[in-house]
Amino acid sequence: MTAKPLLTTNFDDLNLIHRGKVRDLYEIDNKLLMVATDRISAYDVVMNDAIINKGTVLTSLSLFWFEYLKEIIPNHLITANTNEYPEKCSPYQDQLKRRSMLVKKAKPLPVECIVRGYISGSFWKAYQKDKNVCGFTLQAGMKESEKFPEPLFTPSTKADLGLHDENISIDQMENLVGKDETEKIADVCIKLYQKAADYALGKGIIIADTKFELGMYNGELILIDEVLTPDSSRFWPHDQYQPGGGQPSFDKQFLRDYLSSLDWPKTPPPPDLPKEIIDKTTSRYLEALKRLTGIKL
Repeated sequence: MTAKPLLTTNFDDLNLIHRGKVRDLYEIDNKLLMVATDRISAYDVVMNDAIINKGTVLTSLSLFWFEYLKEIIPNHLITANTNEYPEKCSPYQDQLKRRSMLVKKAKPLPVECIVRGYISGSFWKAYQKDKNVCGFTLQAGMKESEKFPEPLFTPSTKADLGLHDENISIDQMENLVGKDETEKIADVCIKLYQKAADYALGKGIIIADTKFELGMYNGELILIDEVLTPDSSRFWPHDQYQPGGGQPSFDKQFLRDYLSSLDWPKTPPPPDLPKEIIDKTTSRYLEALKRLTGIKL
């Protein structure tokens, strides 16, 4: 199904409280309406071009994982059925269908919760300079994209739009949220990752790493935002996995690689994307959704 791309929402009768890199967030009756647009960002810069159906892919995957992982931790989902949304959402139902969720208004943790099963990205770059990364002493001689003996919980700071998150140690996280809470959060995130990674591997996808968002709601720790999507994770095809370099992927690494080949300073304004890059990025998102959930758009 080819849908009309949605880059920005403007729901005049609703209270827009935040426009992120991908999602537009509205507050309704002390609940939140999360709308996943077709925007895509790389290097913390939002591109001008839409990835058609991307918002639907992100929402469909998040809904799948919320259901699959709910026994480990509750989540913020109230409903994704637009017929059950408050009446004031009715005029915008066409734009909301399949790309939105009505969720509980939780207080997000002040840290990003990242779990890494394989050494890649910023962790690989840091490892090349020092075998001690974010408080973990890693074995010498690791190859890029090699699997860790056990998944690592590696938190990071939360940066404002346009700035970069920074990896921090467990000790630094304890200073922010407390020792007991840090242990609980790390344990939950490792369990989430392991269950998801085992499932995905059976579908031919390696989840190399992923970022979870957690928050507090009525004194309870819950899973919020999106979960295990191509935006928040590195998805690699298992049948092409070859440690010792970067991997083919079902996420936006393809876009990052293209942008890295340009003479672009990785700051706004973004370059315009060729149709080939847009189409290939779109196909990777759609393939991830199809493999993991069976849903074909």
